[in-house]
Amino acid sequence: MGCGGDRHVDLCFSGSYPLMAVSNAVNGPMRGSLTVQCRYEPGWETYKKWWCRGANWDNCRILVKTNGSGEKEKVNQVSIQDNQKMNMFTVTMEELRWNDADTYWCGIEKSGTDLGVKVKVTIDPVTMQCHYSPEWETYVRSWCPDADLSSCTIVVQTAGSELKKNLVSINQKMHTFSMTIWGE
Repeated sequence: MGCGGDRHVDLCFSGSYPLMAVSNAVNGPMRGSLTVQCRYEPGWETYKKWWCRGANWDNCRILVKTNGSGEKEKVNQVSIQDNQKMNMFTVTMEELRWNDADTYWCGIEKSGTDLGVKVKVTIDPVTMQCHYSPEWETYVRSWCPDADLSSCTIVVQTAGSELKKNLVSINQKMHTFSMTIWGE
């Protein structure tokens, strides 16, 4: 729960709290998507729900907000939808990038004080494997992120066992090499 601050002030009391994240730590794959679900007690259905980024509750940046209905709202790669019958709203982050890893907040806007709970988002690296036959063992392995092989730029290549470059690693073992994308 967030506590204190100027813009969003959380009540911070012991006992039941009207808002909770289904999970306070969520992860998603690089270039993939993740979903966060936040539940609230009956009575908060028509209030606006929001998703905010930043470790500090008092100055986090609201990325997307509902309009008080069950309609889906989307800003850039982030969407939010409130299921008022289930007393739950869902945030989806798409096309995840390495720098999307951060502290976020599920929130409910109300007069005087907003409600909010912290959610930690982490991004998982993606690994892809390529297999080849023994006659190619002495050739250089390379990784190119573009679909068009004739015009793409090689990001990393190796004739040895492992090389890291530009947040991409390539690892070669017998008849297999794998690329791990750690960042953009």
